[in-house]
Amino acid sequence: MRASDAERERIAELLREAVAEGRLDMDEFDQRLETAYKARTHGELEPLVQDLPAPGSVVAPVGSSAPAPLRGSAANWPARIGGNATSKGAFALWGGFNRKGRWTVGRMFTAFAMWGGGEIDLREAHFEDRETVIRCITIMGGIHVTAPPELNVDVRGVGVMGGFGEGSNEEGEPAPDAPYVRITGFALMGGVGVDRKRTKAERRRLKEAKEAEREARHRRGLEGPAGGADGGAAGGGRKEL
Repeated sequence: MRASDAERERIAELLREAVAEGRLDMDEFDQRLETAYKARTHGELEPLVQDLPAPGSVVAPVGSSAPAPLRGSAANWPARIGGNATSKGAFALWGGFNRKGRWTVGRMFTAFAMWGGGEIDLREAHFEDRETVIRCITIMGGIHVTAPPELNVDVRGVGVMGGFGEGSNEEGEPAPDAPYVRITGFALMGGVGVDRKRTKAERRRLKEAKEAEREARHRRGLEGPAGGADGGAAGGGRKEL
């Protein structure tokens, strides 16, 4: 079966997702992307992604009309749900706390900060349960929560002479198989902020992937059907004769 431009783009999207997850290095990504844009049949496209499953999600077949979703490093959600919690709460008084990196969030997590601050980073975290409640209580202090764009987050806190709400939100949509996290509580003369953004390493991989894709498109354009410039020159020569 002959491949369409839309099918080539879907394969390119899957390759971008794979390099963002760290499944491919940039050399492999560049080679596969170039092959994808040059492919003419399904048989040439399919081997490019056969060894790149998206854990916890169904990869759309080449001939499907559904676009491939961009999940980023959070695609492996089912593997990040379950297990014993490594932390169920945090406390800061005239000081600070942080929960970040690889850790397992309890299904009920309570954070308290008074005259201090705390950081809760969910971008690489695992979750004890599919549904998690994070209660943030701050008095004359602050708590900052960072979540990946693909996580299902619901913010319902209240601020009294302070703020409780969402801040920056990078491009991305919640994944259907991601955990559901409800962030609630209150901030009295303080603040609780929730940002959705990717890690620096993931942003760097995505940037490199886009640059490699632009280069592949450029090479594809240079290697396209010849005759534009040469034909014009030939035509000009005939006109002079």
